[in-house]
Amino acid sequence: MKYIKDLENLNEKRVLLRLDLNVPLENGIITDQTRIEKIIPIVEFLLEKNSKIGGRARKFTAKGFTFDMGPSWYWMPDIFEKFFSDFGKDINDYINLKRLDPSYRVYFPENEKIDIPADYEELKELFEELEEGAGEQLDKFISQAEVKYNVGVKNLVYKPSLSVREFINKETITGALKLDIFNSMYKHIRKYFKNEKIIKLLEFPILFLGATPKNTPSLYSLMNFADIKLGTWYPEGGMHKIVEAMVSLAKEKGVKFYLNEEVKSLGYNNNSISYVITEKKTFDADYVVCSADYHHFDQNILKDKFKNYSKSYWDKRVLAPSSLLFYIGLDKKLRNVKHHCLFFDKDFENHAEEIYTTPRWPSEPLFYASFTSKSDKSVAPKGCENMFLLMPVAPDLEDNKIIRDRYFELILSRLEKITKQNIRDHIIYKKSYAINEFKKDYNSFKGNAYGLANTLFQTAIFKPSLKNKKLTNLYFSGQLTVPGPGVPPSIISGNVVANEILKKF
Repeated sequence: MKYIKDLENLNEKRVLLRLDLNVPLENGIITDQTRIEKIIPIVEFLLEKNSKIGGRARKFTAKGFTFDMGPSWYWMPDIFEKFFSDFGKDINDYINLKRLDPSYRVYFPENEKIDIPADYEELKELFEELEEGAGEQLDKFISQAEVKYNVGVKNLVYKPSLSVREFINKETITGALKLDIFNSMYKHIRKYFKNEKIIKLLEFPILFLGATPKNTPSLYSLMNFADIKLGTWYPEGGMHKIVEAMVSLAKEKGVKFYLNEEVKSLGYNNNSISYVITEKKTFDADYVVCSADYHHFDQNILKDKFKNYSKSYWDKRVLAPSSLLFYIGLDKKLRNVKHHCLFFDKDFENHAEEIYTTPRWPSEPLFYASFTSKSDKSVAPKGCENMFLLMPVAPDLEDNKIIRDRYFELILSRLEKITKQNIRDHIIYKKSYAINEFKKDYNSFKGNAYGLANTLFQTAIFKPSLKNKKLTNLYFSGQLTVPGPGVPPSIISGNVVANEILKKF
């Protein structure tokens, strides 16, 4: 008996197979799909550079505290639900989700703070208090944002963006006209609102995740719909529970995981990859999906003749921010804070300019603080608080302990002053993480944290392609390719790649 792998000269050929399977039936319904699942193309193994699964969504524990290392916002719950439903699973069988209320708290100058309610009608009332007529304007703004979400997220982002022809059909063109892609978020928001606090509330996802509002297409108001209507959620135990759920599902499907297996080189057979080489082992490969840093794999792992892009191409990409992070354990509970806190007590546009226009360490930075122990007793010892601080910064800046310590003192002093309490005397654990670690742990291009900025000419077909143009079996997923940065888009990119590979069968 010969197996398919034993046959020669099948490269680039379609092979028609007839499979007759004996499966258990009851009243005409298949009761056990094991044999069917065994013949479906599936990921055989995953190679992980680090000692823990999850990439930027890893976790670590120290002195009884559990810290999510990166993502902390659970937005766009429908994307997560779809991922599990595609496998016939319910996400609620894997993780316990709770909707946060308030969604988050924002601190403004002059000791003013605003809690963003989960209830939409309450939010309308809040907007009305800030600006007469803003409640009705919010209806109009969100209605358009919902159209963009339905067209963009439920249709366009699931396209591989390999050719402009994908978008040349009546449905897509009609949808695209509704996306208002040639207008900026800056102008779009100001068509509806004049109050600066409202404007900052609607602009913040742009600043933290991609580009200045002036350089971001108004398409991305879909993020405001995700925030306001779909809500801010939290998986009990932390964001890493999502990773654990995905790993559990993958293992159910037979996927093997190999840790501390950084890919060093590849073996080629003409115009395809035949095996993957790590420091420890060689792995045969039918298809390769790179979810690691795209730039690193393209420039440092592939042979020159197989690179998708030139060095100059990458140098011209506009990157989203990197981050300076602090993981803090406190021996007391804090007052005057919520699960998510945004500190907009300093000039919003000045910090944006210091990230995107004239990259440098910020003079008076905005920052974000997360206190997951406010919602989850399991992530901190009894009577203690888990504190996560994030300051967005330009990528590829000089990064050292002196700089980090200076910003920690600056942020902590403002945090203490604004929340009116002593914090520094209660720190029992502290760890920092910034540009140097992003490069070391993830081979991150210029130490970026979020991928490419969401500019018009870095959207859809203008992003680095999810398929290698010279190798038949190499694909890319993650935040540097379509559809873009963030956890939900990265999940979508994996879905799109999987569908592209399945087309080969």
